[in-house]
Amino acid sequence: MKYSLDKRENDAFGINIKEYCKNHERQIVSAIDSGSVNEEMIALHREKISIIQHERLVHLIVTVMVVLAELFVIDLAVLHPELGILPPIIMLGLAILLGFYFYHYFFLENTLQHWYRLLESMESGRN
Repeated sequence: MKYSLDKRENDAFGINIKEYCKNHERQIVSAIDSGSVNEEMIALHREKISIIQHERLVHLIVTVMVVLAELFVIDLAVLHPELGILPPIIMLGLAILLGFYFYHYFFLENTLQHWYRLLESMESGRN
């Protein structure tokens, strides 16, 4: 299969992970509903689970690092009040960033848990 340049330009800044997950899930649910699950489809689903597991791990590591940075800035603000308004501004920015990271991490976690259940359905009803 040839990879087109148009496709590269569409995902040059990353893929839309929610759309990626929805498309895959739609395909899997359709196969389960129609009873057309086969070994190739199970292998593909396992591969996609592996990709999401990796994505989840990376986001967990980044989230923990941002939490540590937030705690450092809080400590800095408490121990050095002479720094004025700079630490609270940084704390606010990191808190907003953390909100987005938590949201995305929980999306990945919930998607992965759901995909595990889909895999069980596929394995129990394979042809």
